[in-house]
Amino acid sequence: MLACNNQQKTDADTKAASTTTDSSTTKPQSEFADAKYTEMGKQMLAQFESDDVDAWVNNFADNAVYLWSAGDSLVGKKAIADYWKARRANVIDSIKFTNDIWLPLKVNTPQKGPDIAGVWLLSWYQVNVKYKNGKRLGFWIHNDLHYNSDDKIDRQIQYIDRAPINAALGVR
Repeated sequence: MLACNNQQKTDADTKAASTTTDSSTTKPQSEFADAKYTEMGKQMLAQFESDDVDAWVNNFADNAVYLWSAGDSLVGKKAIADYWKARRANVIDSIKFTNDIWLPLKVNTPQKGPDIAGVWLLSWYQVNVKYKNGKRLGFWIHNDLHYNSDDKIDRQIQYIDRAPINAALGVR
């Protein structure tokens, strides 16, 4: 029942071994980033849930860009703060985030296009929201957060289907 594992190396095996590069000297395209970014993201959700928009927005750089998958955007920390303060005061009664998943990623070499090297925090979670008009809604959000060298968010991309939100709010 035991087999002999005395295989002869072929010329092709020897050639392949000699042309293999040492992966320890080459940085991977991307790798896991420090777990502290996951904790920072969780803290942000807690700040937003508790309606502490001032603390939440302090996680952003002054020149931050907040993008939605539909193409809308906010530019600058003040614009982000103004939008979300108004939204929390006039539209959202309460909000709860559950079933969150986090992936801190360090991009060493962008692949192509508008990719940005550096630390990204990818997250997705379920949102349960009650609006001021009494409507309730549950949905999923996916966020990509890019951190600058000061560990401030300089770019957030939020992937969200706004159609159910607009329907709950009576917006066309």
